[in-house]
Amino acid sequence: MLLKVGELAKRSGLTVRTLHHYDAIGLLTPSARSDSGYRLYNRNDIARLHQIQALRRFGLSLADVGAILANPGSHLASIVDRQIQMLDRQIAQSTALRDRLSRLQGQLRRGEEPELADWLTTLEMMTMYDKYFTKEEQKQFPLLTTADNSTAAEWAELVQLVREAMETKVSPRSQGAQTLAKRWITMLMRDSHGDPRLLAKLNVMHFNEPDVQAQTGITLDMIAFVQQAYAETKYAIYQKYLSPEEMEFLRENYLNSTNKFPALIAEVFQHLEDGTAPDDPRMRRLTLRWMELVRSYTGDNPETQVKLGEAMAQHPELLEGSGIDQRLLGYVRQAMSHLKPHC
Repeated sequence: MLLKVGELAKRSGLTVRTLHHYDAIGLLTPSARSDSGYRLYNRNDIARLHQIQALRRFGLSLADVGAILANPGSHLASIVDRQIQMLDRQIAQSTALRDRLSRLQGQLRRGEEPELADWLTTLEMMTMYDKYFTKEEQKQFPLLTTADNSTAAEWAELVQLVREAMETKVSPRSQGAQTLAKRWITMLMRDSHGDPRLLAKLNVMHFNEPDVQAQTGITLDMIAFVQQAYAETKYAIYQKYLSPEEMEFLRENYLNSTNKFPALIAEVFQHLEDGTAPDDPRMRRLTLRWMELVRSYTGDNPETQVKLGEAMAQHPELLEGSGIDQRLLGYVRQAMSHLKPHC
């Protein structure tokens, strides 16, 4: 059975213009044309369109989708599997919210009257958390509870100290700011169990949800202050290995580049947990992105990259707070070794 572009657009919920664009960029080229020149799509074309739309829902750009589909290792079954996993997470999140509402309903029916402000605040916060974290992840992560506990009190105290440091114009380069930043990172790694997937989700949530910032008191400016102060602890080590010119380049580009790392680290970590081979095409794509990010703050000089490698070998603490441990780093290095014959 062959479908004309208008029919496919109607059945798929896309516009004809979108399908024409996919054809123009080589993402979805119809397998046939009618005598009148109309685009005709067969079963294989529709299966490919399914893959395209599934990958787009995972947040990938059209360029990334094209790169994945150009890889012979991509299979429709694995993409459908990822869709099912995503829907399972959404179902679990909706179920968790329903359970909470049911408990609140039962409390109200028994004549118990919780503070309305507390009730609404909890509901708002947990609804936002449900967008980003599964029920199990929320149980693992003390930061995601609004209940009174020692962890919440500890964070409230630290947030206040950082706010006061910022209000009094304490420099991120000062020892006091660096001490606060080290405490912040230590607590963050402790409460996330060092899981880069949780760290990446928390990062996205905080940047996307102003209400979370208001509830926690952790503003984007505060995060930037902590990041800058923590980076200073690393610069102190790197400057022992780099020339003044190399350090200047590093300082200018380090934070902007490393802010792009959390999502990539989380994706690589998931492949490690799944047992994906280092030479798998998916890891090749991720490793190339990894190398590009590293070059963005080290430059293209191989000697500079060697110096930074030496610094990391001598100072494992440079990895602290990144979600990268030696196991993950070794996995990335294995993947890099498979790139060399192709470079």
